[in-house]
Amino acid sequence: MLVDSPSRERAPAPPPEPAAPRGRQAIRAVGLLASVGVLALLVVASIALGAKQIPVGDVWHGLFHNSGTDNDVVINDLRLPRTVLGLLVGAALGLAGAVLQALTRNPLADPGLLGINAGASAAVVSAISFLGVTSLTGYVWFAFLGAAAVSVLVYALGGVRSATPVRLALAGTAVTAALLGYINAVMLLDSSALDKMRFWTVGSLASASMSTILQVAPFIAVGLLLALGIARPLNAMAMGDDTARALGARVNLTRVLAMTAATVLCGAATAACGPIVFVGLMVPHMVRAFTGPDQRWILPYSTVLSPVLLLGADVIGRLVARPAELQVGIVTALIGGPLFIYLVRRRRMAQL
Repeated sequence: MLVDSPSRERAPAPPPEPAAPRGRQAIRAVGLLASVGVLALLVVASIALGAKQIPVGDVWHGLFHNSGTDNDVVINDLRLPRTVLGLLVGAALGLAGAVLQALTRNPLADPGLLGINAGASAAVVSAISFLGVTSLTGYVWFAFLGAAAVSVLVYALGGVRSATPVRLALAGTAVTAALLGYINAVMLLDSSALDKMRFWTVGSLASASMSTILQVAPFIAVGLLLALGIARPLNAMAMGDDTARALGARVNLTRVLAMTAATVLCGAATAACGPIVFVGLMVPHMVRAFTGPDQRWILPYSTVLSPVLLLGADVIGRLVARPAELQVGIVTALIGGPLFIYLVRRRRMAQL
């Protein structure tokens, strides 16, 4: 008895379980702060680098001591609005893609691949060509309408309850192809519309202005708050509708809010700078590899890292073709196309 008692007392206690989750949460938080730091560096690069080489001292002078010189005008009237718009549009597209992937439980869901951007573009092109709408305030509403209509159409063609990644991707590709054909036909038949839309339709930040930013910022802010606010019910819906209801999630309301958020974000982003593809596809995938499936982390990470991708692509487009430039929509497409092929092959989507 005397021998057994000390052995019982020396028996090790089980390790506390909350320690691992807290450690992982800390890692995620540090990663998010690091992402913000990377974004800050890209903001500086976007303001400092471009088709015209400007010394660092002149960049600083243009930002804080604007005296109206040519370099000051380039910094304040061109690069600064372009950078701010890239921040807003990147966050909007990345967050919309993350929400759509969570809502449909489809790893290929993306505003561009599902045709939402093309729907917004087709509506804007129609408004410009047939209704004479020329201001962003006017055609932003058409962008919302087109984005909403196409999102409903693609989801219906994909089978609603029986939707699979392949079905949704094929439906989105088919609808996008049809809408792009319509857009090109309108532009060819209307030369004045062609002049207004030829850069806009490939996705560009080059025409950014503070007026554009002030008009789309409220819509993007509403969409961001709405999307970030439904992270918890989206987590519940990832386990299926019945389980989500058992956990207290309001499934139908969550679907409506998620589609509304994605429509507002995509509509505002497309109205501001045209259709830009693959941002909403690439960033959530990269984020998910680090954060896991928790939408409470995926959505904030996507909001921060998507502008990193967009601003980085915009800077590359300005530097590789000096003194001209490649539009940011072209650069993201060149990056996103091979990545999409990789994702399809890695996940063996053809067998689903």
